[in-house]
Amino acid sequence: MIHELLLALSGYPGTIFTWNKRTGLQVSQDMPFLHPSETSVLNRLCKLGSDYIRFTEFIEQHTGHVHQQEHHTNQPNQTGLHGIYLRAFCTGLDSMLQPYRQALLDLEQEFLGDPHLTISHVNYKLDQFQLLFPSVMVVVETIKSQKIHGCQILETVYKHSCGGLPPVRIALEKILAVCHGVMYKQLAAWMLHGLLLDQSEEFFVKQGPSAGGAAANQEEDEEDLGLGGLSGKQLRELQDLRLIEEENMLAPSLQQFSLRTEMLPSYIPIRVAEKILFVGESVQMFENHNHSPSRAGSILKHQEDIFAAELHKLKQQPLFSLVDFENLIDHIRSTVAEHLWTLMVEESDLLEQLKIIKDFYLLGRGELYQVFIDLAQQMLKTPPTAVTEHDVNVAFQQAAHKVLLDDDNLLPLLHLTVDYQGKESKDVTGPRDGATPPQDTSPREVPPTGWAALGLAYKVQWPLHILFTPAVLEKCVLCSCLCMAFIQLCVYFKQPCSLPPCPVFFVLFRYNVVFRYLLSVRRVQSQLQHCWALQMQRKHLKSSQTDAVKWRLRNHMAFLIDNLQYYMQVDVLESQFSQLLQQINSTRDFESIRLAHDHFLSNLLAQSFILLKPVFHCLNEILELCHNFCSLVCQSVASLDERGTSQLDFLVKGFRRQSSLLFKILSSVRNHQINSDLAQLLLRLDYNKYYTQAGGTLGSV
Repeated sequence: MIHELLLALSGYPGTIFTWNKRTGLQVSQDMPFLHPSETSVLNRLCKLGSDYIRFTEFIEQHTGHVHQQEHHTNQPNQTGLHGIYLRAFCTGLDSMLQPYRQALLDLEQEFLGDPHLTISHVNYKLDQFQLLFPSVMVVVETIKSQKIHGCQILETVYKHSCGGLPPVRIALEKILAVCHGVMYKQLAAWMLHGLLLDQSEEFFVKQGPSAGGAAANQEEDEEDLGLGGLSGKQLRELQDLRLIEEENMLAPSLQQFSLRTEMLPSYIPIRVAEKILFVGESVQMFENHNHSPSRAGSILKHQEDIFAAELHKLKQQPLFSLVDFENLIDHIRSTVAEHLWTLMVEESDLLEQLKIIKDFYLLGRGELYQVFIDLAQQMLKTPPTAVTEHDVNVAFQQAAHKVLLDDDNLLPLLHLTVDYQGKESKDVTGPRDGATPPQDTSPREVPPTGWAALGLAYKVQWPLHILFTPAVLEKCVLCSCLCMAFIQLCVYFKQPCSLPPCPVFFVLFRYNVVFRYLLSVRRVQSQLQHCWALQMQRKHLKSSQTDAVKWRLRNHMAFLIDNLQYYMQVDVLESQFSQLLQQINSTRDFESIRLAHDHFLSNLLAQSFILLKPVFHCLNEILELCHNFCSLVCQSVASLDERGTSQLDFLVKGFRRQSSLLFKILSSVRNHQINSDLAQLLLRLDYNKYYTQAGGTLGSV
């Protein structure tokens, strides 16, 4: 019977020890010669045999090779469990069973040498597994019942290894070390070669945009988020549509990757995972780009073998050390970030590219746009047509020549775009490698004028396209809604309002939004200056009361617009741009550059009030009133007739109302010390307290 017991414990039941799928291994009831205490001891041993048989069935089911008895039929994989992490878990589980198998062999040798040994000896020899097997079986059943997949297996094994039983902890740590071997191989392929070897979606890095949990998404599908009536489902549709569109526009060397956070083990912090993501993205970009090797070199500075050896050394450690792991990740990340900094700042002349962005997107070349406004004023007054884009680009080239901007290498990279009804979504000039044409996924409406549809495209050269993506150079409806809601909450709760930089791959804010806004301010300022020229031409003529009202209104409008323009160009653009250059020059880390650039864009949109709806709407209304006033003055060379006087009175009342509203908003914000930017604009407008003494109203006679 002892040999029958050893065979049963090895997974080969017979007539004395029978196997039942539900109850497991048990002593047969047809043994009257056994004392109840003996039956109890044998059934206790049979529990080990039951666990062993279930272990070996699980291993064979998911690996196809194990020390298993012949009469057990192979069960088809009905659980849906699969993947390399599961196979690694089975390999570790099989190695954990090896001491048990060896103990059974030793018992057989002992019984052959001494036939007088009893069942108690078997119970004593196998007692060490009485705690181990049930605890490991809990892990196996958890994986099977919850269909644990990929790196989630690491988390499951890790949690169960944190118990207080040393045999269980040691065994599960050995299994975890085997599973970590798979993770280290994926890390080596991703971080050293830019290869995402993950056919079964098990790794915590994936290709494509990040997505929230399905359960949370389902709950938020119809929930109104308070962002202009958008529900959670509509918000995600906007986000996914934008990200898919931008990924298609990007060069193959700039595919989007993101973290699959549900696969990330809890003992690996998100900050470390983001560093892993950054390194892999950078290496993948270099591996896929057919750039000159002599110029780009190795992004890892030919240290791939050294880093591979370090990863292999970590793999050989019996216990996972977060300190050693993060130190190595930091070393690799620093190497990549420093190489990218060198490539972008020194070889690709990032500072010159930023100056180009400032000159053209942020109207740094004011004389160029002054000439362009004069040339394009008439052609952009009406709704755009199919030929408008060609005409404005001709005017732009003429303006560049007039201000002696004859850079043959720069001008071909710039292209003004005009969106009109019926225009195809792709660039009319055809796809250009690396080009960043403005795109919009919202339904197209008929622009009232060409100015409202004007945009600027810039062909960014490799590798600067990883910093100036199409997402950066264009607008994003989703992010604008989120940021606007954030600022409104800050104002409501009277808290300091400082927008954080975007940590994800696509930057939230867009240069083209600022470009259109600055151009509209500059255009109105130019029109008011033209009205002043007309006033100087007519100053020798006899003036009426209406003329006094008209020129006083122009003076007040020019005062407000000039101070707004000065605030935008000096207090916002020049200040933020100088800070950006200072931060770039003070580091040799690409991630610091990207973070500084994100801060620059965030502060740009925040301080220009584009995201603060009440102020932005008020300023737009004032710009529209100024434009209508200039049109009225230019159309009426002589004194105004009755209709013109009525229109002038309407403009005076509108300007007084909007200037009063602006003053109240700026004053209320200043009183609560919420936003220093609004206080700075108010300081420009009310530097001599004239605004305050006028009751916060401009345009009065």
